[in-house]
Amino acid sequence: MKNYRYFIMGMIVFMVVINYVDRGAISYAQKDIIATYGFDAVSWGAVLGYFGYGYMIGALFGGVLADRKGPKFVWILAGLGWSVFEIGTAYAGEIGLALFGGSALAGFAVFRVLFGLAEGPTFSTINRTNANWAAPKERGFVAALGLLGNPLGALLTAPIAVTLLTLTNWKMMFIILGLIGIVWVIIWNKVFTNFPEDHPKVSKEELEEIRSKSELLENEKNVGAGDTNVKWYHFFRNPTLVFNTIGYFAFQYVNFLLLTWTPKYLQDVFNFQLSSLWYLGMIPWVGACFTVLWGGKISDALRRKTGNLRIARSGLAVVSLFLTAVCFLLIPTVDSIVAVMVLMSLGNAFNFLPNSVYWSVIIDTEPNRAGTFGGVTHFFTNIATIVAPTLTGYLVAKYGYTSMFAAAVVAVVIGMLAMLFVKPGQPMSVTNKAPKDK
Repeated sequence: MKNYRYFIMGMIVFMVVINYVDRGAISYAQKDIIATYGFDAVSWGAVLGYFGYGYMIGALFGGVLADRKGPKFVWILAGLGWSVFEIGTAYAGEIGLALFGGSALAGFAVFRVLFGLAEGPTFSTINRTNANWAAPKERGFVAALGLLGNPLGALLTAPIAVTLLTLTNWKMMFIILGLIGIVWVIIWNKVFTNFPEDHPKVSKEELEEIRSKSELLENEKNVGAGDTNVKWYHFFRNPTLVFNTIGYFAFQYVNFLLLTWTPKYLQDVFNFQLSSLWYLGMIPWVGACFTVLWGGKISDALRRKTGNLRIARSGLAVVSLFLTAVCFLLIPTVDSIVAVMVLMSLGNAFNFLPNSVYWSVIIDTEPNRAGTFGGVTHFFTNIATIVAPTLTGYLVAKYGYTSMFAAAVVAVVIGMLAMLFVKPGQPMSVTNKAPKDK
């Protein structure tokens, strides 16, 4: 193939779709699960939030493993793990009642934590894969291509979950989704290698393009260049990586808020039934499927035209987060479902526009630790996967759904301010106390 790396990126997109459908399907089964086990809004918010505890740990150690053992090892381990635990979710309540003090909630807690642990390495491993396989000139777009599976998976979750729930039941839905993940792992094992140099289908011409140094900016590096003594804890000595993480937290807060609470919000506020959620649940994600790719293209174009990574990465994120905040600020001021869905869709689209930026910043800064630093970034970012659903359950129970959107605005504004201080491509030398500011 002329560009085999794009086939690899396409397989990653498919994997992320599976990943997101698996994690989001529980939100469409919530009515049946709540009725079966008697959870209230607060306890259900806790069930959704348990995923985040495992996800954080998986993201941290998955990135380190991807750098040390190679991304292929992590892909196979994680893919098998989350597929098995997705299947196990069908029996989580019964296992909790039998083994964990008669508590169905404890059963769901255990399986959601284990499921999150297995899904956690996904994006830090994607980042290490991109560092190995992508040319510097296309890092923004390739990162965006891998991240396309995020909104695409969230968009497809609604019709897939509702269809499976309609044709079968919520237990069988989890089993079928888990089996699909296992099939992907088997195929991936056959078509992927850690480096393009190791794959027989990568031509000499394509490899030269991937490793070319002719279009590198002054402060950019390829894999293999730079200080090899950088350790995982040097992450905290680099303000760019720290502030980038705060910006990414804002994105993840909005992302996980919509993924976990949109179905219940539509049911409670506008009285929609499950039969309507298959298409309503898709709407907030349609625009994001396009903007996540546009964002990567825009970022690469700004890099090319300005020669300034700060404009190409940080500037794009600041503007996008500002527009996201405006949209979510306006949602509580409108009453019609049409206006709510339009604002929610626009806000989510703007939120996804700089999604590739947060990962590109890591590769720009330390490509040799793209997995490790990606894992550290994802670890702290995914505090949002706990905070967003859990805090929302508390706020909704006490103050109503208006507070859900107010909290999202606060998170986004904090992220926007943090991105003002991000300076991509300025690595923290292990021998210096601070990066030089050019």
